[in-house]
Amino acid sequence: MADADEDDQAGPPGLPSGTPFYMTAPGAAGLQAELKRLWVEERPKVVEIVSWAASLGDRSENADYKYGKRRLHEIDRRVRFITKRLERVQVVDPGAQTRRDQVFFGASVTYARADDSEIRITIVGVDEAEPDLGRISWVAPIARALLGKRVGDTVRLRTPAGMEEIEVMQISYPDATP
Repeated sequence: MADADEDDQAGPPGLPSGTPFYMTAPGAAGLQAELKRLWVEERPKVVEIVSWAASLGDRSENADYKYGKRRLHEIDRRVRFITKRLERVQVVDPGAQTRRDQVFFGASVTYARADDSEIRITIVGVDEAEPDLGRISWVAPIARALLGKRVGDTVRLRTPAGMEEIEVMQISYPDATP
């Protein structure tokens, strides 16, 4: 059985433990907001339900008690995870990037595939990734392949369908955060 804190201490996928957790300011703010919501709103409600259910006596067949305890464990685990993540997070302001002609963390990149279709992605932190929305983790293979590239550079990328060649068409960064 895996240790309960195993996920809390692991580094980003494919990188050694201790690797920094790069994140944009909105991503870090989102984690802080989730932590606050869990600790201030959700956890007290569940504690109240568990206390009420425990006061009913027999806990062996008390679904409210069992579910509440399970949910409390999930909340506590997520709180530990977020707290440890925030201790190690390195907030990066992509808008402060001075070398805007190259792909770095926080860049939005448009690339062309062999079939002439164009795809736009933004390279973000591990916890900010939403591939369906084009927000790709900086440790994902496509992001790693694009890091350091310039407009016009061609990249060979291994995909489930085989090797694919893509060309960097555009690189942009948001404005600097004041």
